[in-house]
Amino acid sequence: MPSPAEVVRAVAVGVSRLIAGDPTGSEREALLDHLAGLYAERTDVRHPFSPLGDPPLRTRAELRRHFAEGPGRARGADRFEAVGVVRETGDPELVVFEFDYVGSVNGSPFAVPCVFVTRVRDGVIVESRDYVDHLGMARAFGRLGDLAAALTTAAR
Repeated sequence: MPSPAEVVRAVAVGVSRLIAGDPTGSEREALLDHLAGLYAERTDVRHPFSPLGDPPLRTRAELRRHFAEGPGRARGADRFEAVGVVRETGDPELVVFEFDYVGSVNGSPFAVPCVFVTRVRDGVIVESRDYVDHLGMARAFGRLGDLAAALTTAAR
């Protein structure tokens, strides 16, 4: 059975493959299945810093949809990977992954800070709070205008 640190790293690696890789067809479907399979059937995943709101993701199916609809091949992504350290806590199920998504888009380097506070039980994630710098991510990928438009629409 994988350790909590191995599970949380596997999520970051899978997301990185979705964004910087170019999985298509059955390879993409297998990656989405793998990512969703890192979570318990019933879970509680939240993104408290999400500028468009934080609807909880409560099932493996919701997580699979989240990965399928969210991170996808980013235009111009030359590199995208998670670099950081997983810290164990006094609770053997709970780990804190402090990292940056680092890479480059069209030759311009970026680093986006993230912290995942994740509870892993029996080899799958049962709860996670994923603190991601969403503005930094939008800036890195040239999507600040899209984010501003979405925020304007959401405010109405």
